[in-house]
Amino acid sequence: MGDVTMSKLIYVADNDIENRQMIQSCLREGGYQVTCFESNNALFAAFQQKKCDLTILDASMSGNDGFMIGAKIRQVSSRPIIMLIERDSEDDYVFSISLGFDACLKKPFSPAVLSAHVRTLLIKAELHKAELSKAFQPNQESTVITYADITIYPDKRRIYCNNKELALTNTEFSVLTFILKNQDRSISRSELLSEIWMKGNHVNSRATDDTIKRLRRKLNKAGSLLSIDTVWGYGFRLGVKLEADAT
Repeated sequence: MGDVTMSKLIYVADNDIENRQMIQSCLREGGYQVTCFESNNALFAAFQQKKCDLTILDASMSGNDGFMIGAKIRQVSSRPIIMLIERDSEDDYVFSISLGFDACLKKPFSPAVLSAHVRTLLIKAELHKAELSKAFQPNQESTVITYADITIYPDKRRIYCNNKELALTNTEFSVLTFILKNQDRSISRSELLSEIWMKGNHVNSRATDDTIKRLRRKLNKAGSLLSIDTVWGYGFRLGVKLEADAT
């Protein structure tokens, strides 16, 4: 498998500058790339632009706390998350585990303990990635696309929400697949028309809007956390609902 520390990028948010410096120094000595942030919001903004391999969040930071940001990250990524909590906060520890975070460290903690957790979690992530790769190895052309709770198998033309298959028309399947393939950017209506309908003579932007409406209804009915948000005057972009908002 090689050295898991090679080229691994870690994002760190902590409300204490000395603690940030300690974490950064510790992890860089271990061979990791480390970027530190003064707030969880700043970390999440960076994550949306470029995903890291492991995230360290601070539960006690003001503004959007680590739990809120960690939950948003977990909805779109399975990459490891470590939550930093106050020494005697047992409730924070339980809440972290219930949200699906991978580790929870009580402050203060030693650099050695942090390094051990980081290395272990990255090794587990690499093993999981290798297992997924083997599972789809029989078909070299097979590509699995995921976002939030949606999984698409383009070669089989099947889409699943929380392991339950969604019944979509060919056009709906093509539109959702194209949007998920370009999940890191907004998609214009004209681009969808060109890609899906090949600028047919009798097709206008109404076709894209009607198809998106049908997709939204089917995703809502399936209880999906995925949302297709309108970019006014332009097109559409993927988003993720909080569980409390999902219907």
